[in-house]
Amino acid sequence: MPETSQLAGRTIVLGERELAIGFRLIGLHDVVEVTSESAQAEFQKAVSDERYSLLVASQSLRGHLTEAQRLHADASLRPLVVFVPTPTGEFEVESINSLAKRVLGITLSVAG
Repeated sequence: MPETSQLAGRTIVLGERELAIGFRLIGLHDVVEVTSESAQAEFQKAVSDERYSLLVASQSLRGHLTEAQRLHADASLRPLVVFVPTPTGEFEVESINSLAKRVLGITLSVAG
């Protein structure tokens, strides 16, 4: 049976300067500041790196990705891609039902 350390991966964060600073302050080392020009390349590099099991990215980054990259982000389980609200500006919040469907492949419902 594989050791837990072999299954666990690292976390990487991609985002604007403010987001990057925040994650560095809480102790994460794999933090990459991205711009609209570098978003696609940095995203591709991160999802291709097998060391990472979680990719936390700024919601604004999503808009700079190609359609293929957005589809990959939605379907990927390793690394699991989670978009977080930008430090400033507008953002879209993913519902719990949508997240469960995307990550677990199940639909949540409330029995009445």
